[in-house]
Amino acid sequence: MCTDHQWINNAIRKIEADFQRSADTHLIKLDLPSIAGIDLYLKDESTHPTGSLKHRLARSLFLYAICNGWVGPDTPIIEASSGSTAISEAYFARLLGLPFIAVMPKCTARKKIEQIEFYGGKAHLVDRSDQIYAESRRLAQALNGHYMDQFTYAERATDWRGNSNIADSIFQQMQREDHPIPSWIVMSPGTGGTSATIGRFIRYQQHNTKLCVVDPENSVFFDYYQTRNSELTLQCGSKIEGIGRPRVEPSFIPNVVDEMRQIPDAASIATIHWLEKILGRKAGASTGTNLYGALQLASEMKQRGEQGSIVTLLCDSGERYLDTYYNPEWLAHNIGDLAPYADKLETFQQIGQLD
Repeated sequence: MCTDHQWINNAIRKIEADFQRSADTHLIKLDLPSIAGIDLYLKDESTHPTGSLKHRLARSLFLYAICNGWVGPDTPIIEASSGSTAISEAYFARLLGLPFIAVMPKCTARKKIEQIEFYGGKAHLVDRSDQIYAESRRLAQALNGHYMDQFTYAERATDWRGNSNIADSIFQQMQREDHPIPSWIVMSPGTGGTSATIGRFIRYQQHNTKLCVVDPENSVFFDYYQTRNSELTLQCGSKIEGIGRPRVEPSFIPNVVDEMRQIPDAASIATIHWLEKILGRKAGASTGTNLYGALQLASEMKQRGEQGSIVTLLCDSGERYLDTYYNPEWLAHNIGDLAPYADKLETFQQIGQLD
């Protein structure tokens, strides 16, 4: 336990100073005439210093760990991650002069490993995604370090009542739009921490917004939402990096979710290729999962004659995935034919109907 108040004060000051130097992320409105009266927005989290939504989480986790006395001036930081959280935590570990080790599955995109190493961290690779938890605990004990454990602490490290969290930012940025209170916010779960933050904020602020959580294939969250069986597990991990889990994570809070949907992997990938034609830039596959779910909701709203707004998340840049989601050979071997979903998306762009 760290009781060095001088170090604690200085560490928190450095993290807060870094936050003060950062601008908020943009809210991008997509131009989609086929759903006139229904406005669709992307909260662009790729513009954080470490390039993803996980920058917010990493900052909160470090503040939480420091204020709990778990991290001191010489504490090695260990995290179980599929990549983006580890990149962001490596950034904050370097800011504080702490060693950092990311325990990751071997299938993690090479670009993510290089970014962790760029910030001075190390990647400790395991064969399967379900092995990262036990190996992280073992390393933390062996090195007298701290296992950050994003999958447990994500939902409690962030102040969900406000304090510039992502939900607060979305509602502030929507204030001057035609439909300032979103009908839906759509996102996908990795730890479950962001969906917990958004769902709790919506209720606390007494908004009528509904939260739709979209899950990829090879993930237990969707089935857990239906059954509430917390013992569910899978042997294989999600092919959509950063979201979907082989076990029910402690930070996933199902009762703050209004609706869950499962999105096929091919739909997620087809959607980021479709989005590139609209934005002129690449996004990661979790953004495709989010956006396909948002397009489903927009199509259904149009069929019912409703108007309103939908907000979803652009989680990270597609430049991290040039060897996978933007590589035709990898896609053919791992995902399959995207054409059926590409056709659906073209139809949506023309007439606003997805299915």
